[in-house]
Amino acid sequence: QLSKTNGGGGKSAPGWLGDVGGKVGLIFQSCSSHKIGPLAGRCTRVEEQLLQDDQRASPVTTAALEYGTDFLTNVSNKIIPVSSWATILYEWLKGEWIIVPSVYLFRRKKEIFVIDPSGNLYYHWLFCITLPVMYNWTMIIARACFDELNHNNLEMWLILDYSADFIYMADMFVRTRTGYLEQGLLLKEKSKLKKRYKETSQFKLDLLSIMPTDLLYFKFGLNYPEIRINRLLRISRMFEFFQQTETRTNYPNIFRISNLVMYIIIIIHWNACMYFSLSKAIGFGTDTWVYPNVSHPEFGRLARKYVYSLYWSTLTLTTIGETPPPVQDTEYWFVVVDFLVGVLIFATIVGNIGSMISNMNAAREEFQAKIDAIKQYMQFRNVSKDLEKRVIKWFDYLWTNKKAVNEREVLKFLPDKLRAEIAINVHLETLKKVQIFSDCEAGLLVELVLKLQPQVYSPGDYICRKGDIGREMYIIKEGKLAVVADDGVTQFVVLSDGSYFGEISILNIKGSKAGNRRTANIRSLGYSDLFCLHKDDLMEALIEYPEAKTLLEEKGKQILMKDGLLDLEQANMKRDTENLEQKVSQIEGMLDNLQTRFAKLLAEYSAAQQKLKIRLRQVETIVKPSLEYDFSDLEELQRTSGY
Repeated sequence: QLSKTNGGGGKSAPGWLGDVGGKVGLIFQSCSSHKIGPLAGRCTRVEEQLLQDDQRASPVTTAALEYGTDFLTNVSNKIIPVSSWATILYEWLKGEWIIVPSVYLFRRKKEIFVIDPSGNLYYHWLFCITLPVMYNWTMIIARACFDELNHNNLEMWLILDYSADFIYMADMFVRTRTGYLEQGLLLKEKSKLKKRYKETSQFKLDLLSIMPTDLLYFKFGLNYPEIRINRLLRISRMFEFFQQTETRTNYPNIFRISNLVMYIIIIIHWNACMYFSLSKAIGFGTDTWVYPNVSHPEFGRLARKYVYSLYWSTLTLTTIGETPPPVQDTEYWFVVVDFLVGVLIFATIVGNIGSMISNMNAAREEFQAKIDAIKQYMQFRNVSKDLEKRVIKWFDYLWTNKKAVNEREVLKFLPDKLRAEIAINVHLETLKKVQIFSDCEAGLLVELVLKLQPQVYSPGDYICRKGDIGREMYIIKEGKLAVVADDGVTQFVVLSDGSYFGEISILNIKGSKAGNRRTANIRSLGYSDLFCLHKDDLMEALIEYPEAKTLLEEKGKQILMKDGLLDLEQANMKRDTENLEQKVSQIEGMLDNLQTRFAKLLAEYSAAQQKLKIRLRQVETIVKPSLEYDFSDLEELQRTSGY
């Protein structure tokens, strides 16, 4: 159906045409928007070819204008039959002609709006569809059982009913535009989305839920809202909304308990409505079990009817009792079923609530167990009361300020990439405050962010003492630290949020007069939150960033020079030593490279030699029979000739 010719010779169509749909009518109006360089003249000739024959080309030109300039990149896999036009010749961009049967035409692929099921828009829609679902689950049964409720404000109920129906129908459309993941990518093909939705059982339930059962109003009247009972089949959307909310909320346990309370209320509500309906069927006031006679003014009000039924339902389902005993067989059966429902459902619900409350207290119980273990240890080791109080206060501070969570334990279940993103989001700005890290590569900062460890110090704790070997640097996240004299009382300066110290000692800079030892005493004034970076972690990260290591050392030297703590002669001497070591290391690397290349050449020589031996054997196998035959002929000739 499609062929390509160059002056009339038939060949197969270009491969890319078959890939995107095959059998097409090429529209080159879109080419005019790509008149770039050498393609400009060819595109012009295409336009002239289209305009030469009005009867043939004008429909194509019109279609080209309709589908726009994205034709070459956005094409549909569907072939659209047009009319029986004559075969038209079009010039291809490579200078060749394409013969196209005019009954086919590419249609531009139309992008459809697809909703991401994990996005906010989908979640907000779930909230919208949950409202009519909950309305139907609560009001249909109530209006069916309490006639006054349905009669009063009937117009309002009809408006709400058909508004809910409209949202139901809109929800079916939303389902056909809701994407799903296929091999990790969000699928956006309209046909596949529709097909997938129609093949699910939920589609059948959705279809049943919008069946126009309201037509029965014409036969039975508007006093039977129970004919809309099929609207309850859309309850899965409510469950989906609750599930997503539970995932998104920061208080999942509280939300779960609220959900269970709501389910309890709905069950009690339905049971209350059925109790009142059964009382109406038996007859109000006919015995002590049913609802009292509505002719009495006190029991004739709608509010009293519902509250009385709700009270009876609550006492029965919670198995508290204290309700009038049943009299008739129907009443006995109803109470038996209620008791069974109460035992089964409420036992499950109460059990779930108990487990949820236990989960809510699990963290506190685990933390309390640690405190108890520490207390027992301190008593066993006869720790002083003053120190014991400090330990208890430290634990109280951790719990009160929600710092008792072990970050590594919480994040260990996440993949490395997500864990890195969280660490960057939490700690990167803090690390950038450190002067020596301000101009470092982003990759190094990410490596260091993952190695920061939070630490909490209580009032009076020494973070470091003068003369100690520096193995860590610290960044103050929250709190105040004081640089104090050897007596621990005299304060020279107070460090606050964002300050840092100890960065020079972990770099081990050559020529530093202090070496890698601490030059001051630093003490916590109150409870202080610090980030700690260990020297080993820094050096491990710098292995992959040698330029950053040089930059950090240079910055460190500048700081030491400013404070007069750098021995320039020793630093330069060690720099020469480092240069010599670097040259030796380069020579060693070159030797290793030469050895590797020599071993490779030797292996290639051995392989070539082996191949040559094999080929010689093959040649020998082929030539040897021929040589033997020739030598036998030569010997025969010698014998016959007398030589």
